Formats: sequence, C-alpha cells, structure tokens
Amino acid sequence: MFKKLATGAAFALALIPAASFAAGGGDQHIEDYSFSFEGPFGSYDQNQLQRGLQIFTEVCSACHGLKQVPIRTLSAETGPGIPADQVRAYAAENFSVFDPELDEDRPAKPTDHFPVNDAAGAPDLSLMAKARAGFHGPAGLGLNQLFKGMGGAEYIASLMTGYTGETKEEAGTLFYENTAFPGGWISMAPPLSDELVEFTDGHSNDLHHLSEDVSAFLMWAAEPKMMERKKAGFVGVLILTLLSVLLYLTNKRLWAPHKGKKLS
Repeated sequence: MFKKLATGAAFALALIPAASFAAGGGDQHIEDYSFSFEGPFGSYDQNQLQRGLQIFTEVCSACHGLKQVPIRTLSAETGPGIPADQVRAYAAENFSVFDPELDEDRPAKPTDHFPVNDAAGAPDLSLMAKARAGFHGPAGLGLNQLFKGMGGAEYIASLMTGYTGETKEEAGTLFYENTAFPGGWISMAPPLSDELVEFTDGHSNDLHHLSEDVSAFLMWAAEPKMMERKKAGFVGVLILTLLSVLLYLTNKRLWAPHKGKKLS
C-alpha cells in the first residue's frame, strides 16, 4: 500500500517540472528588466507611471480596458500622482460611460472606473501584470520571480519587444511570432514601435523604453497598494525582531540564576 502511494507521489512530482515548462511556453524568452518597484524597498517611479498612462491612453485603450481601476486613483501619491484637476480633465476628455439615470453616455468622472472595452475581444488589462506574476519563466520552475524579481511586468515588456516579424495564417486568422508568448504565436499585432508616442519631457521613446513604461503602469494598475504593503511588512518585521530580542533577553535573565546548579 505504502509502496504504491510512494510510487504515485514520485510520478506526480516528476510531472511538475514538465507541466511548469509547458505552462511557461517551452522556449519563451522573458527578459529580466530592472524596475524601480522591485525589491523590499522599491517604489513606483511617478514619471514612468505617467508615461505609461499616456501610452495606455493613446495605444492600448483602443482595444483594452481597465475596468478594475478607479480613475481617481491616478492622483494617488504612491501612483501616477496626477493633480486632481488634471485627472478630472483627463477623464472627461478621453472616456465616456453609460449613465443609467440619464439613459445615455456622459463624460467620465474621477469617481468612475476606466470603462470596459471588449469590442475587439481583447482581455482587460486591470490584473494582467498580477495574473502573469506567477509565470514559470525561462527555467520553468517559477524561481526567477523570487530570486531575480521577474514577474508580470517583465512578461508584458518582453511580450511588447518579442515580435520577430514572422507571421502565419491559420483558419483565416493572422498570427504573429512572439518569443515571449506561450506557444510562440499570438493573434495581437505588434502594438508598439519606435517613436510611436511622443513625451513632453523628451524621454526616450524607443520600443524598449515604451515597453518598460507601459509595463510599469500596468503593474501599478494591478498592485496599486504595493508600497503600502511593503511598508506594513517592514514594520511587521521590525516589531517581530524587537520582540524576539526581548524574549531572548528575558529568557536569559530568568534562567541565568539556575544555570550550572546541580539537582539534589
């Protein structure tokens, strides 16, 4: 009985690397980017988030939505940090939402969420970076995220830069070869290219930097409270460390008089 259980468990464990490799896409290549929010003390770069928002608005929003993200959070200090008046203007100028009371569309307000955009059948990007944060990576074991900080943002950036230019048609659908996409072929045409978006601050707008900026923004969209969680975790570690030291010293003080005594 136990021998059969052990054999079955060993067989299941043997399948894990193969399953992980398949889930990771086999030969998919995920580049290790250095984002400012990585590590226990990392934080979002507001300028980068603002550039990423511009890329999303001008390029990605044509097909994708951000239905889980309230527009008002664009003014968060740990987020893009856009002034409230500019957020109101941004919402009204770029989006419209259906108002049941008016029974018609109206300009969006900061209290609204980014509108749903499913006209092209493209996935919503609200949680994309978080959903891809557990991807298996090139090694197929999921350890890259732990040791290298490789997660959802790296996947998105690698996807944006992973197009090879090769195409194929299957069942009337055109597919594009992409080195980061599981399986190697994706139906989404290359969304970004060099100098596609112009920044007022003169920041570099080549494909590599555009991919980094929009990936950072989508990471914030998926994890807007990341900085608060890091601070809370750091405080928790400090408290536990202090408590451990106090318990150790208390233990030493209580038992010091009794150490070395022989039992009668």
